[in-house]
Amino acid sequence: MTTFTYSHADADLANQSIGYWSSAAGSAVVHHIRTMLAEMGLTQPQWWIVNQLVDAPEGRSRDEVVAVLRGYLDTGDGALLHDVSALHDRGLITEDAAGRIALTEEGRALWSRTAGRQQKVRAEIHEGITDEEYIGALKVLQRMIHNVGGAAWHH
Repeated sequence: MTTFTYSHADADLANQSIGYWSSAAGSAVVHHIRTMLAEMGLTQPQWWIVNQLVDAPEGRSRDEVVAVLRGYLDTGDGALLHDVSALHDRGLITEDAAGRIALTEEGRALWSRTAGRQQKVRAEIHEGITDEEYIGALKVLQRMIHNVGGAAWHH
C-alpha cells in the first residue's frame, strides 16, 4: 500500500463537506468490496442473500430475505428477486414449493471462501484505524443522518 497523508490540515478539514467525504468514502469502499465479490463470482446483493442463509440450514422464506435486504443501497425487491433466481440457477441455493430458500453444499463452500476473502478486505479497509476511531466515525455519521431527518438501518 502507498503512504497515506491527509488531504488538508485539521483546521481546514473542519470546513470540508461531509457530503463529499462520506460519498467519496462510500463509493471507494463499495467499489473495493464489489471488486473482490466479482472475483469470487458474486454480486454484492447475491452476497447479502447468501449471508442471510448461511445460519439457516432449514432455509428462510424468499419474502423474508427480500424484506430484510430491500433497503440496502436502494437495491429494491426486483433486483433481489432476480439475484435469488440467479443463485438458484447456478445451483448455489435451493427453493422448495413454499418459497423457502437454502444454501446448497456448493453455496456453503462459496460462502466460506468468500467470507475468508471478506475478512482480508475488511482488514484492508480498516488499516491504520482503531476500533474506537471506527465506532466514533459510525456514531458521527448516524447522528448526522438523524440530524437531517434521514433514516438508515443495518442489522
